[in-house]
Amino acid sequence: MNSRHLLLKFAAAIAIALPVMATAENLVILHTNDTHSLIDPDKDGRGGVLQRKAIIDSVRKAEKNVILVDAGDMVQGTLYFKYFKGDVEYPLMNMLGYDIRILGNHEFDNGMKDLAKYYKDVKADRLSANYDFSGTELQGMFDPYVIKKVGGKKIGFIGINVDPESLISKENIEGVKFKDVIKTANETAAYLKNRKKCDLVVVVSHIGVVKENDKATDYDLARASRDIDVIIGGHSHTVIEPDNKGKYPSIVENAAGRPVLIAQTGKYGKKLGYIKIDLDALKSLTPDRYDYELIDVTDRFPEDKLDPKIRAFIAPYKHVVDSVNNRVIGRSLYDLNSDDRNGGYANWAADYARWFGQLVLDSINGRDGMPLRLDLGVMNVGGIRQNMPKGDVTEGEILATFPFANRMVITAVKGADIIDALKVAAKKGGEGISGNVRVVVDNDNNLKRVVIDGREMDPEKIYNVATIDYVAAGNDDLAGFGRGKLLWRDNVEMAVPMLRYVNHLTRLGLPIAPDMNGRFQKEVIIE
Repeated sequence: MNSRHLLLKFAAAIAIALPVMATAENLVILHTNDTHSLIDPDKDGRGGVLQRKAIIDSVRKAEKNVILVDAGDMVQGTLYFKYFKGDVEYPLMNMLGYDIRILGNHEFDNGMKDLAKYYKDVKADRLSANYDFSGTELQGMFDPYVIKKVGGKKIGFIGINVDPESLISKENIEGVKFKDVIKTANETAAYLKNRKKCDLVVVVSHIGVVKENDKATDYDLARASRDIDVIIGGHSHTVIEPDNKGKYPSIVENAAGRPVLIAQTGKYGKKLGYIKIDLDALKSLTPDRYDYELIDVTDRFPEDKLDPKIRAFIAPYKHVVDSVNNRVIGRSLYDLNSDDRNGGYANWAADYARWFGQLVLDSINGRDGMPLRLDLGVMNVGGIRQNMPKGDVTEGEILATFPFANRMVITAVKGADIIDALKVAAKKGGEGISGNVRVVVDNDNNLKRVVIDGREMDPEKIYNVATIDYVAAGNDDLAGFGRGKLLWRDNVEMAVPMLRYVNHLTRLGLPIAPDMNGRFQKEVIIE
């Protein structure tokens, strides 16, 4: 069933209000993940809180038992969060009526003190089974699970969080103890099924379905489980299509050979997950018993169907955001994709880092033992949060694309440590590296060598690297850079010099025109 037919089904149910609906004992779980502060629809009319609320309201009118769930990362990614630090997103989540919420990694971006300030007013059940917050600002705010009684059945929900190692800055999650994903989830699920006699166990997770650094995924968890029935996930920004049997299947077998439904909606709230389960069939769940759909969130609803209270709440914040988003500061020759790990936007960001780093060194002129030469620039693709469309580029687009409170740094790193970091980057498919560098890989993306300025990188040599402090600390799985020596750190957020750079190009009459070719390149072998 496509999303249009699903919406028509809801509309018809509301219009005729058949009494038979009240007799159906179904559970409907609506779910979102990684909405990342997308409050307004994008330029194509997709996403947006007002449109999401209209769909949620439609389902709630059509169905008796509805539970609304969010799987984390509801902040960070637009100017709404950069400027207002959660004043917009957290109240809106309450206004949408979320029943269950868990933390993503980006909820920690401004530190735990700030997170605790906002989370104390969260009205939903707050779940985390594998983060121990004892002795931190978040102590006492989360439960490992919650049991909902629906139609005479007991439905257990468990919150499972991502391993913060090399992902969340250590200072932002200091004191939090991480417990193993699979062990914790399975023990909690067994407790809910066997001791609490739950009829259905749902894990709400923020660990993703894409394998990274041997960390557990939703698929690993499902296949190792015996008591988990549904996993509602996030983090990897994956659209898991209903009935998909390909790379990201929606149904996998657990350790006992029973089906586990795995659901995820992608990112930015452009889809709303819809899971409908017959409560009378819980003892014999088979794949066909799960009605799992993805509803497209678009601008199809007329104005009179949009929540006036939410519109009024957003209005003053939207005025500020729009004023910045409308300020043109440059022009791009290409459509740049923020998800492209090897080329385009990643190249441009890394070339900027090298240019900026050398500018800093030129201004210092070797004082205080600082080097005179900058060897390479590195930027993590995960720090590039928005696409850049061809044509006019606004100040707001740059600020939203680089929203984090990172600082530019110059660090001295041994060649062997750079190579170690780029080995990880190569397996991921790339990262942003400056134009004087090429990473040579085999057909399986195993690193073969690193070439810098036309010569193979010397493992024993010290290289001066311009990057951001997040990468210099070894985050985003780039641990090798964390073994470098910090030489210089900027005192402003990196978006500030980035804006200056774009303005500099415009004053020179130059567009944003990155090298679109990949810098992680397949090895040439001539036989």
